[in-house]
Amino acid sequence: MRKALKIMNLKRTGSAIVLAMFAVLILFITGTGLFRLGLNSRVYAVRTAEEIKARCAADAALVKSLYEMNLRLSQGTLDDENLPTVSYVQLEGSDAYFSFTVTKNGSEYLIEATGFAGVARRTVRTSLDVEGTTLDYAIFGDESVSLKNSALVDWYNNDPEDGNLKVGTNSTQDDKVSLKNSATIKGDCYVGVGGNPDDVIELKNSAEITGNTGALTQESTLASVTVSPSLTLLPSGETISGNKTLPAGSYKYTEVDLGNSKTLTINGDVALYVTDDFTLGNSSAVNINADSSLTVYIGGDFEAKNSSSLNNTTQIPSNLRMYFLDGCTSVAFKNSSNLYGVIYAPNADVVFHNSADIYGALAAKTIELKNSARVYYDANLRDTQLDIGSGGFVVNRWSEN
Repeated sequence: MRKALKIMNLKRTGSAIVLAMFAVLILFITGTGLFRLGLNSRVYAVRTAEEIKARCAADAALVKSLYEMNLRLSQGTLDDENLPTVSYVQLEGSDAYFSFTVTKNGSEYLIEATGFAGVARRTVRTSLDVEGTTLDYAIFGDESVSLKNSALVDWYNNDPEDGNLKVGTNSTQDDKVSLKNSATIKGDCYVGVGGNPDDVIELKNSAEITGNTGALTQESTLASVTVSPSLTLLPSGETISGNKTLPAGSYKYTEVDLGNSKTLTINGDVALYVTDDFTLGNSSAVNINADSSLTVYIGGDFEAKNSSSLNNTTQIPSNLRMYFLDGCTSVAFKNSSNLYGVIYAPNADVVFHNSADIYGALAAKTIELKNSARVYYDANLRDTQLDIGSGGFVVNRWSEN
């Protein structure tokens, strides 16, 4: 009997030990699982924090590079051969670092901005555009557009998928777009926001608009021209009145008053700031040679007298850009020669008196074409940003990895 009880007690003790060991094993497995779960959560949290810090550092690099580009643009010191770049700079108030490089591909500026934090690395790639007014319209008269005596607006370098040419105004007043005497717009015509095209557009004497008419959905503002410090800070060269050649470079003059039969020759890429009036005397000329361009900022009024010419021999309108500051209220062409160029005069009345052929685009306070003047809009200008100094670089598109 005692032996049997002893055996039973031993069995009970063995069972208890087994159960205790099983309980310990369960607790060990549970503890190990909880430990691994906690460890993984902590690792995940650390990695997530590093990813966030790396992304913030990449964003900071993008902002810094954009600031540097706009600073150089505003100061006139932007050099395509020496674009901004930094390497492994610590983000203030953080243990993250960033780098960026700016490169140019054709006419496009590209930024690669990278942030680093621990093992995390985030890279943002962007392309830049210059914010500002583009030349979407063949003719845009802020207050009015007047076409007389068989005047014509047409275009070239356009593709079938480009839609229609556009002429426009911000005005909503009656007859502020006036076509008379067989004048023709071979495209669409838009009036100011909320305006009635039937009231604003006047068609008389066989005048015609071949496309659609409608009202703008938002005002198309003609921004004022601002001249960059790289030109305003130059010493003034006083007045150009006789024969002169300007080689590639930047120049500032008080006035251009070109005498009769005198010639101003542009030989290379020239930026010219004329603080006062620009006048071409009878039979005088501005000649833009092959492989050359002229960007001119004019503070006063402009007049091209009889038989004078702006002779852009490249026949590329973007190689002659005429920007008029708010002090200019009158731009008058009295000659009948061809003009390849862009005219942007937000505060001026622009008038072509004789039967000139204009290849390019016109934007002004008011525009009047007389005596069979014809405008042929170069569709390539839609991708051209105006150098009017009121815009800066903005991000066009971006990707992240």
